Parts: sequence; structure tokens; C-alpha cells
Amino acid sequence: MEHISEATRLFIHEHRTEDVRQLALQASRSADINLSFALDQIAGWQTARTKLPSWAATDRIIYPPHLSMEQCSSELTARYKEKVIAANLPLHRETVLSCNRPHVFVDLTGGFGVDFSFMSRSFDQRIYVEREEHLCEIAHHNFSCLNLDATIKNDESTAFLHAISQAECFFLDPARRNEHGGRTYGIADCTPNVLEMWEELLSKAELVLLKLSPMLDWRKVVKDLREADKRGTQSWYLEIHIVSVDNECKELLVVCKEGVKEVKEEVKLVCINIFSKGGEERFEVIPQPSSLSPQPSALSLQPSALSPQPSQGRLEGFSYLYEPNASVMKAGCFDELAKRFGVHPLAQNSHLFVANHSCADFPGRHFEIVRCSSMNKKELGRSLTDITCANITVRNFPMTVAALRKRLKLKDGGDIYIFATTLAQGEHVLIIAKKTK
Repeated sequence: MEHISEATRLFIHEHRTEDVRQLALQASRSADINLSFALDQIAGWQTARTKLPSWAATDRIIYPPHLSMEQCSSELTARYKEKVIAANLPLHRETVLSCNRPHVFVDLTGGFGVDFSFMSRSFDQRIYVEREEHLCEIAHHNFSCLNLDATIKNDESTAFLHAISQAECFFLDPARRNEHGGRTYGIADCTPNVLEMWEELLSKAELVLLKLSPMLDWRKVVKDLREADKRGTQSWYLEIHIVSVDNECKELLVVCKEGVKEVKEEVKLVCINIFSKGGEERFEVIPQPSSLSPQPSALSLQPSALSPQPSQGRLEGFSYLYEPNASVMKAGCFDELAKRFGVHPLAQNSHLFVANHSCADFPGRHFEIVRCSSMNKKELGRSLTDITCANITVRNFPMTVAALRKRLKLKDGGDIYIFATTLAQGEHVLIIAKKTK
């Protein structure tokens, strides 16, 4: 890694809260200052303040260019993966120590090293593997700043996997861009191709974690991984964690434990929504075998349960509206959601639920229904007479938010929420509500 002058360090420290674009135009072109490097560091630190606060609070961390900072894990998701490892290897650590061998964590796709820095801390031996030499140099520098003792290997993930005999945990975050820079989403299209490594990964570790694109269908992931294991054994246990932060889906985390004979379920689905201000929503479900085939998710509830009807400006019999969070929406486990919380779906494809009781633990947003209106012009006028601004959501509705807002002549914001949706019989309605959670 090239030497960073003290003048460059001082420039970064003095200007790190300023606008990078303005700095690029106004900064003096001193020979003592590597300006392009300094601007990358300032932009990186500004992103890290919210995305990686513990890194931002650490002196002399080196940040990669902007794109890599945008793509790297956040501290919240990295800490979540750290907790997942702790939950899945708590007793095995005692066994390893009694055998007098080190507790080994291997990240086979090291990258910028954010996930590695959090996930590896509880292990005795930490191995970071990365094929790009410059990332290895950055990782070596940053891990030193973070007081993290790690072995850095500049190697291909497949080559290193062949060479190592055993580890407690492997982690992979395969690259999702092809040689032309275009995005890829299928497991087989990423680099490395985890499917080609799957049997060897399972045979050499107690626990394997894969970080995948949130665009992937989790059912297809299960199918692909099952087919990639040609050994014919059923002694492994799979969890699919759909991870969101502040209701934005960030990643699919695959957790595979080899040799778990006491667990009856073959697959568990974990929907987790982490709040940046603290706390989380968690919804777990064991999918029925019939629901594991890759196909669009649909409600199987009987039509009688899908028929809330408007009556005199209200949804008859229902006072509360519930909107599932992003992880539950991605999972598509709407049948189980309805059954567990005693809520009723408005329609087959609306993905909104109503109830006549409060469901404090429902994973998503909670609303109290104020009134309900059809799209009839006179009825709309009566329903909106005291409303000048509102937050509008459309679900299974033939208009965009912008078009509907223009038609209703409402400003954005306020404490009123309007859900434009379609009921089971095909009627388009507006549900006017106030948020309770």
C-alpha cells in the first residue's frame, strides 16, 4: 500500500465534513496532497458515519472508491450475521476447545472486509481470502487499525477451499456483476459459482453462510442448493434469512448447518427487519414442502375469508389495517401470516390485511382505519373534505401514486395515510387511516 503523506492525512481530517464536489473544484493542487485519494477518503468517511459508525470512529481507516462503499454491508447487517453465527455455533466451540484445535472462521470472498471484521471476532483463527491484491492491502491496514488479528490470503476462493482441510465456518458473498459490469442475480451466474463449491463447503465446515442478492427467489435458492449436493444425504439444515433495514430489503442470508440430526425441519424461513434507531421485527415460519417449489406465492385461503366489504364509509367489521414489512413481502408467506395473527387479507394480490383487534406483534406497519371510500367522485369528495395532505400507497391498483395524488389534489406528508387498493370482488377503494405503529 502506497505511503500516505501527513499533508494528505491533515487535509482529509480538516475537510471531511465538507461537500466533496465543492472540494474537488476549490481545493488547491498541492504536490504534497494526493487529492483524488483524499476525496475518496472524505466521501467514504461521510458514508461510514451512518453505514459503519464504529469504523468512522476509528482513526486512519482506508475507504475504497464510492461504488464499493455503496455495495459493502452496513454495520447493522454485519452485526446481525455475527449474531446468527453465535446462535448456530454456541456449543460447538466447547467441543473444539476440548479437542485442542483452533476455532476457525474463513471468509472466502473478503472484499472490503466489513462482514469479516464483525463475524470473525469470536473465533480463535480468522482467515480473510481475496483475489484482488489491492483489497488485501487495504484489509491488512484496516484490520490493524481495528485491532483485529487476521490472516490475509491473496488467493482465489476455490483454490483456497481445496487447500484447507477444515473450518468451523465458511462465509461467501459472491460478486453479482459479470465481466461486462452488468448485474447478475442467479447463484450460478455469480463469482465464484457457489453451486460448484457446495459439496466441498459442506464437507469441510460445520456452518456455511452465503450472502445473496435480495432480488433472488428464496425458493429457487433452496432448489439450487439441494440439487448441488449430490451426496444424497439429508443431514443438513437450511435457514433463509431475509434481512431488511428500516423496511428496505438488503440481502438473503443462507445459513446451512451440516449434520444436524435432531432438527426435524429441513428449511426455516426467517424474516427480519432491523431498525437503525434500535429494535427489530422478526417473523419465522417453517414452509410446507408444497410451498418450496419456485413459483409466485399466492394465498390459499377460502374466498369467504377474503371478502371485507365497504359499508357506510367503513370496512364492515374491521377497525385495523396492517401492511407487512419488506422481508415478509419478499417471503410471500401470507397464509401463515394471516393464520398466526388472525388477520384477513383484503384480496388475493393486495397484500394488505385487516382485523377487528389490535395485533401488537404483527411484523409491519399498523394503522387504525378512519374511513373507506370508493372511487365515486361524490363519495371521494365527502371522504376527503377535511384532508389537504396525505401519505399515499398503492397496492394492486390501476394508478400510480403520482397520478392518484394529482387526481385527489393532495400534498404529500402529514399524519393521514391513504391506501389505494382492490378488494376481493374487484372494487377499487381508498382506505384512509392513521398510523398506530
